[in-house]
Amino acid sequence: MKLKFALLSSLLMLLFLFCTNSDLLAQSSSKDYTSLIKIFKQWRSFEQPPFSHGAPDYTLASFKHRQPIFLQLKKNLLSIDTAGWSIKQKVDWRIVWAEMNGYDFNVRILKPWQRDPAFYKSIFTERSDVPAHEGPTHHMITDVWKYKFPLISSERQSFINSLKGIPALNNQAKINLTGNAKELWIAGIRDIRTQSDDLAEILTKPGCASDVELNQLIKVCIASTNDLVQWLEKESNKKTGVSGIGKENYNWYQKNVHLVPLSWEDQVLLLKRELTRSWAALKMEEHRNRKLPLLALANTSEANDELAEKSFQSLIQFLDKQDILTVKPYFDSAIRVHKVEFLPAEKRNFFQIAAAYDARPLYSHFYHWFELAKMDIEPLQNEIRRDPLLYNLFDTRNEGLATTVEETFMQAGLYDDNPRAKEIVYIMLAQRAARGLGSLYAHANMLTMEEAGKIHSNYTPRGWMKTEKKLLLFEQHLFMRQPGYGSSYIVGKYLLENAMAEVARKNELQNKSFSIKDFLDQINEIGCIPSSLSAWEISGTDIWNEK
Repeated sequence: MKLKFALLSSLLMLLFLFCTNSDLLAQSSSKDYTSLIKIFKQWRSFEQPPFSHGAPDYTLASFKHRQPIFLQLKKNLLSIDTAGWSIKQKVDWRIVWAEMNGYDFNVRILKPWQRDPAFYKSIFTERSDVPAHEGPTHHMITDVWKYKFPLISSERQSFINSLKGIPALNNQAKINLTGNAKELWIAGIRDIRTQSDDLAEILTKPGCASDVELNQLIKVCIASTNDLVQWLEKESNKKTGVSGIGKENYNWYQKNVHLVPLSWEDQVLLLKRELTRSWAALKMEEHRNRKLPLLALANTSEANDELAEKSFQSLIQFLDKQDILTVKPYFDSAIRVHKVEFLPAEKRNFFQIAAAYDARPLYSHFYHWFELAKMDIEPLQNEIRRDPLLYNLFDTRNEGLATTVEETFMQAGLYDDNPRAKEIVYIMLAQRAARGLGSLYAHANMLTMEEAGKIHSNYTPRGWMKTEKKLLLFEQHLFMRQPGYGSSYIVGKYLLENAMAEVARKNELQNKSFSIKDFLDQINEIGCIPSSLSAWEISGTDIWNEK
């Protein structure tokens, strides 16, 4: 049976390769932008793995069979002559190139299907605040948050079909997970274990408890998930290897996939600088504000709701009246849905502590939800940029911009009515620099994830990262799973501020004024692409090629 399947797969791959070659052969030296669109569509179709026994096939044999197709697609892309194209078109070419490099890196180095048990997590109960889920995910995940319960007939079948692949995928995981990354392995067990609770939670949703077929399927999925957890725990004793990808691989990945023109050493220097700057700025703000009353904590549910409402209104009105960016009608509702709920002081994590003093710094970072609402309501016409880019290519753009605007809004006057809130902005910046710095050392295998977490915790002001350990574990685990994500907040901020400076400089040379509203509006219209490409398109300077 296995031999027959392998032969059939090979024949299908050869057929696909023949069709691919035939379709693109005449375009191999084309200067036509439409040839890029065709290759992009073929690439995205190829990137979806074949299915085996009801689940995506991540076996070694599958990747081996598909490799000739990938190499041909990459060759066809490289054969396109972009001379004379607009910057926007060249940016699109580079996006496709970066995605293909991401696939190549995953196959050669990262291998999440071999090294990372969390890759096999199937159930996601909440939407990510960036275009796609952070970190590597398989191709048959179930986004429970996309469904409205009770399920209508068509959605019910779609939901059931998505769950049916879980047992097969869990069984495949036991075959594929041959890696020796100890910390990734240990941390990943927690993600799979919590899946059983998430599956059980589905049955509490309207209409699910009485659905016999769904009940039986979920019981099977829970049993399969628990069995995988037991297997992972048993195998964990055999794991002895490091989890970081090393400096050389990190540098290649950042340059060729996430299009970051900064080496590991450059990023360490940048994050150290931002860490020290944020601490120093915090101390100066504290000195300036020394005669002002301390910020009051929202220590009741009523006080929390009042603070949240005040924060929403203040932020939206400020952005609109001060010409910071074009405020869309859906911005207010997009951000309100994500109000930070009240928790007792002893249960608050870092971000909940910050929001309990003044929620506007955190809600500024919730710029994320403006972007996602725009993707939902006003999707780009550009086919390459319309949907989320693969392999978290958006990290420096989405996390970088959300981090940038925290300080930008502050500098533009958001906290003139409450100067003490500026202290929170610098605390949040220090936290992001500290956690990113720790993740850089972890990927260089100079520190363990636990040791990286200590930098994260010890260098965050006021001990705000020492109150609730789940956030610390979640973030350092994510950053190990997705190289560069931990540093992307500060690196993206640097690249976007670089673009802002370049636009301002060129405007000045032409006796034009700089408009933050025009700048942010342009960034929003460009879409969620790597920050270096946003910078190129808006400023005309290709900073990625300067290194």
